[in-house]
Amino acid sequence: MKEVFASELLSSETLEHARKVARELYDEFDLDAALAPYSPYRHDGVRDERPVLHLEDVSGIPFVADIPGVEEYQHRARVRAETGDLFVAVTSPVEGYEAYCQQKLGLGEPDFFQAKPVSGPMTIAEACAYGHNLDRIAEWAAERGGVVIEPYMSIEAVWTLAEKLSERGVDASVTGPPPPALWIANDKGALAGVIDRVADGAWNVETHQETAPEAMVRRLIELAERHHMVGLKRTRCASAMGNIVFESAMIRRVEPIELDRQVRQFLTKTEWDEGEEVLVVEWAQTDESPSTQMWIPPADVGEVRLDGVYQQILSGPERVFVGSRPSTLPDEVNRQLAEASFVLATIFQEFGYVGRCSFDFIVVGDPEGDFDIRVTECNGRWGGTSTPMHLVDRLVNGARPPYIAQDYVHPELVGVGLPHILEAVGDELFDPETGEGRFVFYNCGPLAKKGKLDVISFGATPADAQEGVQRVLPELLGLS
Repeated sequence: MKEVFASELLSSETLEHARKVARELYDEFDLDAALAPYSPYRHDGVRDERPVLHLEDVSGIPFVADIPGVEEYQHRARVRAETGDLFVAVTSPVEGYEAYCQQKLGLGEPDFFQAKPVSGPMTIAEACAYGHNLDRIAEWAAERGGVVIEPYMSIEAVWTLAEKLSERGVDASVTGPPPPALWIANDKGALAGVIDRVADGAWNVETHQETAPEAMVRRLIELAERHHMVGLKRTRCASAMGNIVFESAMIRRVEPIELDRQVRQFLTKTEWDEGEEVLVVEWAQTDESPSTQMWIPPADVGEVRLDGVYQQILSGPERVFVGSRPSTLPDEVNRQLAEASFVLATIFQEFGYVGRCSFDFIVVGDPEGDFDIRVTECNGRWGGTSTPMHLVDRLVNGARPPYIAQDYVHPELVGVGLPHILEAVGDELFDPETGEGRFVFYNCGPLAKKGKLDVISFGATPADAQEGVQRVLPELLGLS
């Protein structure tokens, strides 16, 4: 789909209502005071001559360390880097990947710096702001007239890096939401509260916030009388890593003491702190979980932009994300998803949110007939859908063709080098110059130890793109 702006889809009355709600919440959150410390380093949204520093630091997401190979996800920053830019990681690049990016994909020739880790392999921004690493980055930026930091997620450590670079005399700024705005977007409880205010809760499943295990148990028992399935959600986890789902029939069957045991076990596993809010929710059953990919510029620069509507590929009862494809849902579903996203993103823009943002939904009912949309979470960062979307846009002139982007994991790939995979795929590697070929590989860091990398599969149709991943690629790689 082509990019769409808020005023193309929303009436002026709807936009003004969103901004009015945003102003009220802005004062309630006391954002003037909260945002003030970050104002010297906020990028104004106008492209200048400074190069960009790309960081893929995922350490701000709770429990992300449980994802196999996640410590190597930092090299996804290469997908966004162009000639003249710098991307930084604390682990070594995969052999053959840079040559593939430059020579086959035509993704330019950015600079790369491997920083020494400070507190583990995932805290990239923290490492960049320390010792010799900081010296190297400051020198690089000073020689080029400054730097704009574009992180995966603009956590506190990113702003600390901008501050330390500024103290070195470097003109440094950040494209991303300051942490007070970032955590309103990424907190499921805060998001539900925003939806309550702007849409009278119409885009929420039935949701309650509780702070004590006993209250969570009572609320689960209550919800189980109205819904087939219910669940608990930790408010700041991503990709269902902080969710647990219960069948209501089980809740009605067991004694409350057994449910209490399971709730406390979940809270312990997810490192719950006493008094911390947990969402107790209706767990609506659906096969459709689309997402919208937004870009939010500073409020005085331009309108919120929708870059695409996608269908997510989810796994298991907790619905863990494994991939995505451009939406094939009916136009009316896509329109309602876009409208809700524009309303919420416009509110976030008024909060000072800048940069990449996505909203995850479920579609309840019949997408071809009577349906409702519900928001499940906001991802205030780059992610598993926006990263390949951006890569596709760099590789393809014109409209995006049908494609699927997902993790590709196979035990027989453990220890296999990327050059072997590229050679095996051969002519089926996508060539941006000719448009020939089918497959693009990225996020290859987990390959050696986990047999895992990410793949984009193009096709003539959505079904053909999926056939590429399910049949063609395994055959090319000789996998059983």
